[in-house]
Amino acid sequence: MAAAALLRGAAQGHGSRAWRWRLCATPKRRLAHGSSRHGGDPADGAAWACFPLGERTLLRVRGPDSAPFLLGLLTNELPLPGPADGATPPPTRAGYAHFLNIQGRTLYDVIVYRLPEHELAEQVPVFLLECDSAVLGALQTHLALYRIRRKVVVELCPELRVWALLPDRPEEVCGVAPLREWTDRTSVLTPDPRTARMGWRLLVRDEGLVPVPRGRLGDPRDYHRHRYQQGVPEGVRDLPPGVALPLESNLAFMNGVSFTKGCYIGQELTARTHHMGVIRKRLFPVQLLGPVPEDGIALGAPVLTESGQAAGKYRAGQGDVGLALLRAEKIKGPLHIRTSNSSLVALTVSVPDWWPTVAK
Repeated sequence: MAAAALLRGAAQGHGSRAWRWRLCATPKRRLAHGSSRHGGDPADGAAWACFPLGERTLLRVRGPDSAPFLLGLLTNELPLPGPADGATPPPTRAGYAHFLNIQGRTLYDVIVYRLPEHELAEQVPVFLLECDSAVLGALQTHLALYRIRRKVVVELCPELRVWALLPDRPEEVCGVAPLREWTDRTSVLTPDPRTARMGWRLLVRDEGLVPVPRGRLGDPRDYHRHRYQQGVPEGVRDLPPGVALPLESNLAFMNGVSFTKGCYIGQELTARTHHMGVIRKRLFPVQLLGPVPEDGIALGAPVLTESGQAAGKYRAGQGDVGLALLRAEKIKGPLHIRTSNSSLVALTVSVPDWWPTVAK
């Protein structure tokens, strides 16, 4: 990887996505195994739950034409480059976006990271695409299909691992993060661009190390449980390729789409839906009540009203929490899912508090 120095950031003020990237080095810290319960008050003084996301992987896209190439495929603008002297924090260095097919349906969800060009040997734009590892090959094929003669190189980035960082005290996520010390390895740290409720994203080389001071190793299942409770879809289970529609998947709420940028694959349906202003179905966080079958709830299982009318479909989940694509006018009434053994499982629907008021 061209970036040879540690990149560090700290959020400035409540809800801000601005941060600085600096060089620093400190001794390494070993994983502190402990409770993986998010939101508690750990006795060992840990401040951050650190979740290794083995199901997420990275592609590197670099070259003189990499920016216009990605702009023609992604739903969102690209992260802005930082200043050469690093004196002024840039508005953002990471962004969320979807790749769509020509029918306007989601193929792949990605977090896009832009490396500072003044720190790179080649002095050309370099982007990292974080995606579900299950679609890595398909995403490479998709990019190759549209690359044509552009001066762009798409390659694997196996040296970096993806971590999610969640504060043990949720109010700390929007303040000045106490992430002051780092190991001398190439790293990328950024607030999660989707919502402040998802904490921070960290790309780091080493495995088996606590990635931040006062961090503790978290169980990835707790990360996904938190994600489902916040109504944040991620990966192919939550966003089936060629099935999910971006605005029904709350892409606009998660800062993942620009309605003012130039054309991109699948733009027409997305723009038309947005300007019509009518989105009848959305992905909502749901909680299952009562016993859940040992084999879980089937993906795509119908969600029914008390009278047996269709309200939507269960998309995916973990344990008793998950996401369901539901008609907005049906979410307040009693709902249930009929399982494979014909039993009924009741569910409740919640509206995340970080959604814009217009959606509530």
